[in-house]
Amino acid sequence: EGKTVKVASIQMSVVEGDKTATLDKAVKNIQRCEGIDLVILPEIWNVGFMSFDRYVSEAEDRNGQTLTRLREAAQKIGVYLHTGSFVEKKNGNYYNSSYLISNDGDVLANYLKIHLFGYNSKETQILTSGDTVVVVETPVGRIGLATCYDLRFPELFRNMVERGAEIFLICSAWPYPRLEHWLMLNRVRALENQCFLMSSNSVGFNQGIQFVGHSMITDPWGTILAGAGDKEVIIKSEIDLADLEAARQQFPALADRKDWLKEAGT
Repeated sequence: EGKTVKVASIQMSVVEGDKTATLDKAVKNIQRCEGIDLVILPEIWNVGFMSFDRYVSEAEDRNGQTLTRLREAAQKIGVYLHTGSFVEKKNGNYYNSSYLISNDGDVLANYLKIHLFGYNSKETQILTSGDTVVVVETPVGRIGLATCYDLRFPELFRNMVERGAEIFLICSAWPYPRLEHWLMLNRVRALENQCFLMSSNSVGFNQGIQFVGHSMITDPWGTILAGAGDKEVIIKSEIDLADLEAARQQFPALADRKDWLKEAGT
């Protein structure tokens, strides 16, 4: 029996140098998603991924304004919300941290970005890597969480599938010129794992760097159900988890994996 889930990805830009205004914009965008079941925001959208000089000064804990306001926004319209990520301070370290919030505003899961990005980026110098794969059971499906550069590491996504993932949620701040990589990796990660995938990428400029946008909602065949360009937009679609089971039965690639190859990689 199919269960249709209404989903939306919020693609937005940072208001340069104004965290409160950016937060206000995010909350307004969430309010525009009333009637949707599951919503996702981009990576480090509250100050902008490239604002490395503000990571430490603007870091928050889970009681900070960013998570607090997002929890209130999710509860107000009754939506499951992937908060996108923000710099979170925990035990003296700083992390690229994202949360999954329930439609009651409760914290369901916290994912700390595992693969930090060092190419033309200071993320690896400032932040600490997470070490935990996160897949969480929710009424809208079993959700696996990932962030931006993680997309380049297929073993993470295969690991999430082993844990039962049906929907990958990926917040991102993927910049030009690597648009083609972004477009391919979104589709391939969905296709090779026979999962739905929802990404929310940043757009606009931050510290002179432009993000590629092109957020998308992709089905288990790698088909794009909804996609964006590189302007601010909310993309919406409907997914049916029965389609995922049908895909996996009709074309049983996941069932044809070889355990000995899996073990060879550990």
